[in-house]
Amino acid sequence: MRKYYQYFGLALIMVFSFYYTEKIALIVLNKNPLMQSINEEKATYEEEFVNAEIQGDYIIPGINGLAVNTRESFYNMQEIDAFNHYYLVFDQVSPDISLEDNKDKIIKQGNKRQKQVSLVLEESNLVSDYLKDNQYKASMLVNTSTYEAKSYFEVINNEVSNFNSLENTLNLNKENKHICVINDSNYNICLNNKNYLVEPTLTLDSTNSIDVKNGLDSGSIIFITSSANLSDVKLLLKEIKYKNYGVVYLSELISEENI
Repeated sequence: MRKYYQYFGLALIMVFSFYYTEKIALIVLNKNPLMQSINEEKATYEEEFVNAEIQGDYIIPGINGLAVNTRESFYNMQEIDAFNHYYLVFDQVSPDISLEDNKDKIIKQGNKRQKQVSLVLEESNLVSDYLKDNQYKASMLVNTSTYEAKSYFEVINNEVSNFNSLENTLNLNKENKHICVINDSNYNICLNNKNYLVEPTLTLDSTNSIDVKNGLDSGSIIFITSSANLSDVKLLLKEIKYKNYGVVYLSELISEENI
């Protein structure tokens, strides 16, 4: 029992020693002129988070805030020994109302402040060939028979009867973004698996290119059906470029990460 108390006492001494050493180091660090400059300037570069918007069963993702990590920023600037905002290191600050806490809600678009849109392809065809050849990012619905590992496109599990099997395959290949483009067949299984539930903002087919072009907005999720004409997709891409929107993967569009 005596040895137990000795070991316990030594452990306490070590804990308090580390604690006070850290406190002293922090006091010294905060008196450094470079650290003082970082503390004085950081508010200029930090950003407040944007809460997700919930409207009934639907949600628009928020955007993380950015807080300066003063210690990492200090170490980053030590070599030049002067404040330079390019060397600032930021921590992500989650919104109070976040997509991550509301995965039962349906994502109907990305946050408009990001000035981005996403293309989701129903299948591989001339449209997907064109997008790949011209290096456009897009997401592709796949099932067990159409999935190809290491595809150019971001793959989205569209399987129903073998949903979990394809999920496991995507996990093994580190390609699973845990997103479902929902329909009547996959809604429940996607909800139970706590995947992100996505409903396209716009759907492009062979008959409605003008409506889709006119409805295009920042944050739009555009589902391109197998019947969509390549010529209509090219016109849509021109409209996206005209409005100065970036084309990103669906996982990027719905992410709350502040980049």
